[in-house]
Amino acid sequence: MNLQQFRFVRETIRQNFNLTEAARQLYSSQPGVSKAIIELEDELGITIFERHGKRLRGLTEAGQQVSVIIDDIMRQVDNLQRLSDDLAENDEGSLIIGCTHAQARYFLPKFLIEFTKKFPKVRVSLSEGDPPQLANRLLHDEIDIAFATETLSQVSDIVTLDCYEWEHVLVMSSEHPLSQLTTSQAKNISLEQIQQYPLITYDRAFSGRTTIDRVFAEHGLVPDIILEAVDADVIKTYVNLNMGLGIIAGMAFDPGRDAALIQIPVGHLFGRHTTRLGLRKGVFVRDYLYEFVTMCSSQKISRHALDDMLA
Repeated sequence: MNLQQFRFVRETIRQNFNLTEAARQLYSSQPGVSKAIIELEDELGITIFERHGKRLRGLTEAGQQVSVIIDDIMRQVDNLQRLSDDLAENDEGSLIIGCTHAQARYFLPKFLIEFTKKFPKVRVSLSEGDPPQLANRLLHDEIDIAFATETLSQVSDIVTLDCYEWEHVLVMSSEHPLSQLTTSQAKNISLEQIQQYPLITYDRAFSGRTTIDRVFAEHGLVPDIILEAVDADVIKTYVNLNMGLGIIAGMAFDPGRDAALIQIPVGHLFGRHTTRLGLRKGVFVRDYLYEFVTMCSSQKISRHALDDMLA
């Protein structure tokens, strides 16, 4: 048996048992991948994949156990490569950051400016997606680090650290009736007042939307959400057109850039939220990734402590 066979098995599982796609991802041929898997099964005396004719349909019970072991082996192989790279060129390499649009647009820029000045030879890539997608990419080594408010802390094989807390704000045009509230009235705005108007807010996978839905439901209210978006800038665009009230993350409101809009903080209604960074357990953290973690996290953590968390 060899590492190439392990790579073929792992990629076939990742590609939902599609041998053609697995071969494409690994720059091989479909017959070559199929042959290598069969040879591994023969050597082990185990049937890894359930088959229907020539098609793979899933993992056998034994195959599920083999898959876990192969993942562990390949993780350590990847860690050996990272260690080698770190010892040879500790200030060179690549950093693939998984993030939502909100993190890419409003949170990460100041840290990436600092990071690229400190590590000019590290190539940085941003991979945007929703929180479940980011968690999946992290678990499959497609990204090095992920930033999100939802999902990451709920996945057992992901270690998370807090980055910052935030609350939702209402945004509206100056023509909206709620823009006439006094400061005192705005501080005490109620769900019932908000529920009277059409709402524009995030897609259900993003930025505390589940909390918004839950809070309205707990009070027996059904909000009239006429538009959903993954991007706060899109939400603000339609609010500017006076289509409705916007509910966005507070960090996405810039008093200078959004001077045409009025904001009202509504943390007293929807609570405070924590955005976190996530790293996959078992990963070897290169020096520059550790530096990036310490830049972005509000939790002060030593290299040794982080390694212990990831072990």
